[in-house]
Amino acid sequence: MAPPRARHDLLVAFHATENTRRVPWFGVSMSLASSMTARLMETWAHGQDIADALAIERQPTTRIRHICHLGVQTRAFSYALRGMEAPTEPVEIVLTAPDGSEWHWGQGGGPNSVSGSAWDFSLVVTQRRNIADTGLIVTGRVAGEWMSIAQAFAGAPGAGRAMAER
Repeated sequence: MAPPRARHDLLVAFHATENTRRVPWFGVSMSLASSMTARLMETWAHGQDIADALAIERQPTTRIRHICHLGVQTRAFSYALRGMEAPTEPVEIVLTAPDGSEWHWGQGGGPNSVSGSAWDFSLVVTQRRNIADTGLIVTGRVAGEWMSIAQAFAGAPGAGRAMAER
């Protein structure tokens, strides 16, 4: 079965373009590779909105790593959107993948870290869940501040999600 024509054409165009080429998006430019990851993130996040509206529980796969990576890479962007300067202190991120393996970003040993499931991290950085409604463990002031404003998508600063009613 052949892929839909628009998808096919998009893939052909991406393959023919240098990964580092900058492409415009909502006032900021990003590399082609980042742009592709951002489109994936947007599709995933809005798919989660639909699943939530229909009370359907999605099954996580290791493909969520793309969303996690974008969430980590957009740390400074989350601050810039709010007119804030991003702290220079590193934050270690250790996430448990759906297959049970661990994904790491940053160096360990510092006072700031985020750990837990990759799925929960993805839900927080796309503002689909309030961090209080996840099993993420956030240690340190800098990590806590970041996760309270984390936003892996372009546009105006999102208000985040309210905590679920308990």
